[in-house]
Amino acid sequence: MKRSYFAGPYVLWMALFTIAPLLFVLYFALTDPSGALTLENLIEFGEPVYLGVLWRSLYLAFLCTIFCMLLGYPAAYFLASKDFNRNQTLFVLILLPMWMNFLLRTYAMMSLIEDSGVINTMLKNMGLQPLEMIGTQGAVLLGMVYNFVPFMILPIHTSLKRMDERVIEAAEDLGANPINVFLRVVFPLSMPGVISGITMVFMPAVTAFAISRLLGSGMFMLFGDVIEQQFLTVNDWNFGSALSLIMMLLIIASIGLLNKADPKREGSGAW
Repeated sequence: MKRSYFAGPYVLWMALFTIAPLLFVLYFALTDPSGALTLENLIEFGEPVYLGVLWRSLYLAFLCTIFCMLLGYPAAYFLASKDFNRNQTLFVLILLPMWMNFLLRTYAMMSLIEDSGVINTMLKNMGLQPLEMIGTQGAVLLGMVYNFVPFMILPIHTSLKRMDERVIEAAEDLGANPINVFLRVVFPLSMPGVISGITMVFMPAVTAFAISRLLGSGMFMLFGDVIEQQFLTVNDWNFGSALSLIMMLLIIASIGLLNKADPKREGSGAW
């Protein structure tokens, strides 16, 4: 039996649950409710209200990626250190929230930052002024970072663990101080993991919708919220499909830019 036959179930699965839905999205995006071909759905996207929502989504996803990078890289570097003997325990603690449902994690964050939540209750007991966190753009960003930072840590950690220690030792033998070793050796060699982490954080962040609804109290609508609204509330599948198509094109463009930074696609194997 040819080995290619073993790919049959996967090809069938992809055809039914990936390619076919994409074709349906393309069909609805380029037709009106009567089924006639039209570009009106794509033209309607050019209205300022939708462009503003898209910009907000891209902006928050960019900030989320930056904060995840600032938090995730030091954590991954610390966990990958050969001098740290408890890295397995901390690694499990990082993975533990990922074993929970996404919505449960977001609801847990709500219980912390809502007006009568844990943080404000502690502040009141200490005689301090409570903070208005829930329903703000900062709360949405906090929820994104909380949910997506493990996806930045894991590929960077894997990339650092794969690094040849002899290269670092050679740089030290040549007189490089710790800062130069990190900037000129460690960080460049960990770039495949960094690129993989950026991809795995930015893509879901820009399409997120549950976080903005729960932590933003519906006051900060993101692009994912608009798409969901078109399908489930307005029942306009044509315009919703057009928005989905635009989002897919933006994601493909982002992947293309990242591939230019990682032409050998080493970041895709950082896991």
